[in-house]
Amino acid sequence: MPKSIAIKKHHLDTLVKHAKSTFPDESCALLFGKDEDDQVKISEVFLVENSQKSQTQFSISNEDLIRGYRDAESAGLDVVGIFHSHPHSEAAPSAMDKRFMEVNPVVWVIFSNKSGQFKAYVLENEAVPLTIKIV
Repeated sequence: MPKSIAIKKHHLDTLVKHAKSTFPDESCALLFGKDEDDQVKISEVFLVENSQKSQTQFSISNEDLIRGYRDAESAGLDVVGIFHSHPHSEAAPSAMDKRFMEVNPVVWVIFSNKSGQFKAYVLENEAVPLTIKIV
């Protein structure tokens, strides 16, 4: 299980801009990189549309998922994380997020438009917070 994620500041800036551009709806993205021992290294951010256009839920279309996995593979990377925003609440996994974390066992990064905070989690028996290292 990873203990931290490493992500570049410009990637965080891209995710904040994406979250603000979709407000008041949730935004989402796939995170490409490598899972190396106890750290997930994010190399690319793949922005996608929230097909639900909802303030409390997000969904990535099958077309965007297929395109994302193909782009990651062609770059020699893996899909190592899922990003989404919480426009009106804190950066903690909701009950629905936790259910989807079970079927998508990657790092989940959440941005709160409300507090401006990023937090990252993996699911063990519960959502376990990870350290975010800006590189």
